[in-house]
Amino acid sequence: MREFTEQELVRREKLDFLREKGIDPFGKKYDVNTTTKNLKEEFENSTTEELDELKKEVSIAGRIMTKRGKGKAGFINLQDKYGQIQIYVKLDNIGEEAYSVFDKSDLGDIVGIKGTVMRTHMGELSIRALEFTHLVKALRPLPDKFHGLVDIEERFRRRYVDLIVNEDARRVAFARAKIIRSIQHYLDNLGYTEVETPVLGTILGGAAARPFITHHNTLDIDMYLRIATELSLKRLIVGGMDAVYEIGRLFRNEGMDKNHNPEFTTIEVYKAYSDLEGMMELTEGIICNACMEINNSYDIEFRGQKISLKPGFKKISMCDAIKKETGVDFKNIKSFEEAKKVAEEHNIEIENHFGYGHIVNAFFEKYVEEKLIEPTFVYEYPIEITPLAKKELDDERFTQRFELFIAGGEYANAYTELNDPIDQYERFENQLKEKELGNEEANEMDIDFIEALEYGMPPTGGMGMGIDRLVMLLTNSETIREVILFPTMKLK
Repeated sequence: MREFTEQELVRREKLDFLREKGIDPFGKKYDVNTTTKNLKEEFENSTTEELDELKKEVSIAGRIMTKRGKGKAGFINLQDKYGQIQIYVKLDNIGEEAYSVFDKSDLGDIVGIKGTVMRTHMGELSIRALEFTHLVKALRPLPDKFHGLVDIEERFRRRYVDLIVNEDARRVAFARAKIIRSIQHYLDNLGYTEVETPVLGTILGGAAARPFITHHNTLDIDMYLRIATELSLKRLIVGGMDAVYEIGRLFRNEGMDKNHNPEFTTIEVYKAYSDLEGMMELTEGIICNACMEINNSYDIEFRGQKISLKPGFKKISMCDAIKKETGVDFKNIKSFEEAKKVAEEHNIEIENHFGYGHIVNAFFEKYVEEKLIEPTFVYEYPIEITPLAKKELDDERFTQRFELFIAGGEYANAYTELNDPIDQYERFENQLKEKELGNEEANEMDIDFIEALEYGMPPTGGMGMGIDRLVMLLTNSETIREVILFPTMKLK
């Protein structure tokens, strides 16, 4: 059994004090009729005299964050989900029994307060307690001064403490929910249907990524945690649902850094009779709408850079972007050998599975990606790295695909979807060849998806967007661990 600190021992001794008074240290239901947010909104402009005359009675509950005063009166700051409000506690107002409980209370305890709204002599909006009810005894003390826990890693391991004492952590947590709701409302109003598709599958597909593998005991088969929702959602387009989206968890067995967590949240959207241009318009609309709802402005700051998310994002082809930064024009480089020679001249490593398109993409990642600060749609991706998009009509080395870059990072990925089952079969075969050459992220053959396409999928636009990264952008959060409530952490 672990040893208790001196503070923890004192708090445990107070359990007996509460029980002797017939009080359950861990409480029961308490009727709440207001919040700190409601109080501040309703009485922000009320004067001391108006509040004294009104004698507005309220009932609120929350956690004690500060406590001061001695003798027969004191103050606490009570915190609920929205923030804090000051409580004035006086022996004459709540009675001797309740005041003795107040006197023994600690920071972190959860209490209920019934009283009247007032202003102090200093003009601070407060509640004059008429009843003080102990609800829950906190057996561990809160950190003295958070500004963060001393160890940043502990903020994410003990997120519950982080949320109690870190106002910014709460701001981001509530903003995330609001961003997701804004996306749902935006798409619902456009006639899209939100759906759910399987998390477990037997075929790896829909993205280039390494999977988590698990085992189903009853069927005695290995299964993958999904790396994308794409192929399931496109089956629904075949089935006639026409406009669908899913917001859900994906799982990729890859590295962890400030932009990557092994499990993360995305939205994927598919619209029959649309295309890449339609997805650009939709993507821009989703982001601009969410930004305005969260920040009431299109202007944001992210990682020290001022960025405008005003509608009208820039557009540039991948080859033109590379040419702009390096002078190399891949549109005029026709063979793999020529592309390989240029790559070697620029010290780009050629892996075994590389084709012409992989080299183009390597150039883009090395010379262009991090320089795209203002929102920019980069389109015309090489076919080798895009097995699920339609080819460009005028140059079949490239596809009708875009990625959206902001502040040097990728935020969305979209296609004019490939709906030719013959072409799709050939692309899957090429992916199998890449897997044999060592590409662990290559897709597998999905015969059922080919069969679905053979029934006919309408011309379709599709888009995927990282929710976590969008939340980071709109809340100016430095790492993905700031915006995921319980991020994956290394073992201690």
